[in-house]
Amino acid sequence: MFSSLSRRVILAGSVAFALCSFTALQTKAADSQDKTIKVGVVSGPEEDLAVVAKNVAKTKNLNVQLIDFDDYNLPNEALVGKDIDANAFQHIPFMDAQVKARGYKLAVVGKTWVEPLGFYSHKIKSLKELPDGAKIGIQNDPSNQGRALNLLAKQGLITLKKGAPALPSLADITENPHHYDFVELDAAQLARSLDDVSMASINTNYVISAKIDPKSVLLQEDRLNNPYANIIVVRKGDENRPEIKKLVESFQSDAVKKAMEDKYHGAILPAWQ
Repeated sequence: MFSSLSRRVILAGSVAFALCSFTALQTKAADSQDKTIKVGVVSGPEEDLAVVAKNVAKTKNLNVQLIDFDDYNLPNEALVGKDIDANAFQHIPFMDAQVKARGYKLAVVGKTWVEPLGFYSHKIKSLKELPDGAKIGIQNDPSNQGRALNLLAKQGLITLKKGAPALPSLADITENPHHYDFVELDAAQLARSLDDVSMASINTNYVISAKIDPKSVLLQEDRLNNPYANIIVVRKGDENRPEIKKLVESFQSDAVKKAMEDKYHGAILPAWQ
């Protein structure tokens, strides 16, 4: 027979084992519960694709709350202010410009898609019809304005000064032989300006949301090896959070790639491949 002491030892061991098992079950249950993160996006097709990524994330026990912005300057501010955990709306040159101007401490954790910028018009059907003195709408933010000017310079419509930065501004134009009048507007307003200008530079997401035919583009960036691929951005120090890794996997999923192909037919392309 067991002594009283032996019985007490066995009982204590059983209680300890039960407590450990219960703790392990609690930990496993906690791990299986959905984590929630807030992700900033810009309204339009980017948000539509983010919804697909959100649904993929749900299968990974990650609940993604999408926060919609209609101004490119706000998502990074919200991220730094800890109102959101990540954003998925910008490319590296845009982020670098904001970091330089505002001192943000941000980190890139993955690529999403690329949306080639182009010029569109309600008034002309080819660049040959662009008159001298034409009003040309371009973005007022440094990143997209630089892209638009580089595109015009590549076409020979303007000349940029030697040694101009990778993202030039209007001040970097040295030759404007056709005396174009550049009208600076917020990126979201340019699609609505087409009745007032000869042509305008419009980001692909706004082309789609304004129901402009992508095939009507007059001048467009190359689609392959485009340096302006969109990215997922977090605060520095958050790069290795498990939730962020799941978020990146969700955006870079086959489901998101298929949604691009099915809905946008090459107007938006996966950038992670």
